[in-house]
Amino acid sequence: MISIRFATETDAELIADMSRQTFYDTFAPHNSKENMDKFLTEQFTRDTLLKEVGAAWNIFILAYDGLEPVGYARMRENNNPPSLGTVKAMEIARIYAVATAIGKGIGRALMTACIDIAAEKKNKVVWLGVWEKNQRAIDFYHKWGFEKFSDHVFILGDEVQNDWLMKKAIR
Repeated sequence: MISIRFATETDAELIADMSRQTFYDTFAPHNSKENMDKFLTEQFTRDTLLKEVGAAWNIFILAYDGLEPVGYARMRENNNPPSLGTVKAMEIARIYAVATAIGKGIGRALMTACIDIAAEKKNKVVWLGVWEKNQRAIDFYHKWGFEKFSDHVFILGDEVQNDWLMKKAIR
């Protein structure tokens, strides 16, 4: 059974380590070792990630299968792209499951929790960015009713990549 709970600052090390591992597992097969190494040592450092947990405007949630942490999501307030206009919206900045738990409902549980959190905070829209080449994630978001509304540049090491921005209206 999958359970979800809000993370606290005491979870910072778990989240930082899970963040780096899930990012690596997801993107290393599709990017050069040099670009992955550069990104992980310069931008997505453990120290940077530790500081995110508990920082203003960040919300982290953790997914557990029994007692085992199997995924997490990071939501951000006040980070909306101009193309959203003035609508009250919340970003799902990250949503990941550990490799061994993919396909076991972790993403579904995390997405449900993210949408519920955004709705409780009276947002009208929830949005996220996804690499245009991550078809598995794009398909997942489409199933949840997300639609592309813009793009933005993401730098991975020395490579300029394109992320789709996708949004979903909240009832």
